[in-house]
Amino acid sequence: MIKSNYKVEGMHCASCAASVESMLGAQEGVEQARVNFADESVWVEYDDQVVSAGKLKQWVQQIGYDLLVDDRPDLEEEQAKERSKLKRARNNALFAIVFSLPVFVISMFVPNIPYANWIMLVFTLPVIAWFGREFFQIAWKQARHLSANMDTLVALGTGAAFLFSLFNTLVPDYLQSRGLTPHVYYEAASVIISLILLGRYFEARAKSRTSDSIKRLMGLQVKTARVERDGREMEIAVDQVQVGDIVMVRPGEKVPVDGVITQGYSSVDESMITGESLPAEKQEGDRVIGATINKTGTFRIKAEKVGSDTVLSQIIRMVREAQGSKAPVQKLADRIAAIFVPAVIAIALASALVWYLAGPSPQLTYAFVTLVTVLIIACPCALGLATPTALMVGIGKGAENGVLIRDATILEKVNQVDSIVVDKTGTITTGQPVVSDMQYLGQGDNRELLNLVYTIESRSDHPLAGAITRYLSDNAYNGYDIGEFDYLSGQGIRATLKDDEFLIGSHSLMEKRQVRIPEKIAPREQSDGDHVGSRVYVARNGQVEMLFRIEDQIKPTSIRAIRDLQDSGIEVHMMTGDNEQVAADIAQKTGIHNYKAEVMPEDKLAYVKALQQKGHKVAMVGDGINDSPALAQADIGIAMGQGTDVAIESAQITLVKGDLEKIRSAIALSRSTLQTIKQNLFWAFFYNIIAIPIAAGVLYPVNGFLLNPMIAGAAMSFSSVSVVMNSLRLKRRKLFD
Repeated sequence: MIKSNYKVEGMHCASCAASVESMLGAQEGVEQARVNFADESVWVEYDDQVVSAGKLKQWVQQIGYDLLVDDRPDLEEEQAKERSKLKRARNNALFAIVFSLPVFVISMFVPNIPYANWIMLVFTLPVIAWFGREFFQIAWKQARHLSANMDTLVALGTGAAFLFSLFNTLVPDYLQSRGLTPHVYYEAASVIISLILLGRYFEARAKSRTSDSIKRLMGLQVKTARVERDGREMEIAVDQVQVGDIVMVRPGEKVPVDGVITQGYSSVDESMITGESLPAEKQEGDRVIGATINKTGTFRIKAEKVGSDTVLSQIIRMVREAQGSKAPVQKLADRIAAIFVPAVIAIALASALVWYLAGPSPQLTYAFVTLVTVLIIACPCALGLATPTALMVGIGKGAENGVLIRDATILEKVNQVDSIVVDKTGTITTGQPVVSDMQYLGQGDNRELLNLVYTIESRSDHPLAGAITRYLSDNAYNGYDIGEFDYLSGQGIRATLKDDEFLIGSHSLMEKRQVRIPEKIAPREQSDGDHVGSRVYVARNGQVEMLFRIEDQIKPTSIRAIRDLQDSGIEVHMMTGDNEQVAADIAQKTGIHNYKAEVMPEDKLAYVKALQQKGHKVAMVGDGINDSPALAQADIGIAMGQGTDVAIESAQITLVKGDLEKIRSAIALSRSTLQTIKQNLFWAFFYNIIAIPIAAGVLYPVNGFLLNPMIAGAAMSFSSVSVVMNSLRLKRRKLFD
């Protein structure tokens, strides 16, 4: 069995995605097909002894779409194609509107001008035949395979209105001779096509943003690598690097591939993978991960994982797979369309047949009028507006309250959430190292010592040095000339200043240089109480004179937010790449009973999956690239607004201000938005269910009433207005503070 991911072109709605999925899934040799509409891709698991990629492409093309079976385009090519696609969708919508405006004005305000019908025909024809041609092309291909989607209804409704109008324009005397007015409905056909095209343009824009997480992850990948081959150094494309190659990495460069350091040492920023704000000190024998950033030194690595085997490539794959999973609300439109579209067509044909066989004279005219009326009134405009209008208002309401809802796919699961997995760094804590305590241990002038330390640390770009300089900035100044200055990788700094030798760094640096740690601070060094975090010692001429304690502080609102969530019956879990001691300290301070330390991205993903397998509905809260697979896998992904773009794009909900207290607001807003969507769908169908039988003529035997197609169009418009008005009610909803 082969499991492959392919791009799909031509999908416009959830029904399109369902058509591709069902077409592929029904074929012999295909074990499973899962379409990710947001990413416009499909995961296919198939037997390559029975099915080829080319055959998959042929099957998809048969129903009006295309499957790109060649290698995925690089980021620049993919973005260029997307821009071209958006431009084409925008132009189609704008030109359709331009041609529809004269038709609407003539029909509504000056219908009696000379040659009005012919003028409207001229302006409507390009909208139907060119700008809206895809509706009819896809509907025809769907019909050939005895299936239907939203394009089918749009094509039937607007096509019937146009053909009916065209007939009455070419042969106006036919209905007049039978006592009927030859109405035309060019405005219905052209305006409906224009509005749906405009909606699809906005949908395409929104959909392009849903795939930004993958694009940003791809953007992290290194394009070239500097390798040693045959005794000389050369720069090659990163996809040409082979396992075992020796790769050189200079300061400021990204590590091209996963490997182990064979020579040199440095400080490496792994925050995009581990989520931890402090760079990791690396030396010979340590492993480094591709796409992480080398901060200070130069080193060589032996390539161990290249291409699709690197950690970053695996994260991209995990995000793609998790995003492709289906939520119930995502399938709602497909289930409805599967029943609604065939039912409407059947009712329209049945009513026409009844009128033709048993109706009054002229039977053919009545049959055609009822056929057109049923199709027009059943046109799915309100269905198309039900979800996006509610989301637009809901998203606007959320933005005012610091909460961004990504789409409707998670709304049904919000009420069922019973577990929240929270990343520590940047979510519970600030993600910014700060000095929590400073202690003098020497006997000299403290102010001069502050100035000396400030001067030395100002030369370093290490985050801990930055925390110290920020802490001292109001009480010290940089006013000394430094003699020697050496960066001791993984340990600290050695500098000479005013004929004194200073060592500023970790406990291991002090031990290595045989600097004795005073007894009064040694017990606190092992404490896991209030001062868990990094320790920075300042030694002058072999004597420790100052100690800084640096930690990642808990946000002021985190403790209260976690307590509120627990009080509401939600179990809170904490995940962190930090060590066990720090994790235990943060958990104790915040009241979290379930936590796991020293985790990698795949560990977070596995933890979320394990909770789901136990029957829990899981929300994941995170802010880093390392959180993106778990955010995508969780039933609800919640990203902190100050986090990485990839984390935000992988989540369905974003808390703009990075405040955990906003989770309650996010839940309340999600519930209100989902409720409004369901109400909109109900009203959209309510009007159709009431009006379709009337359009079919059920009242004619009772009181002689037969619905005019113009009234049918008005009823359809009214259903759309009611959906929009109901969505606007969301603006008045109150959320939790």
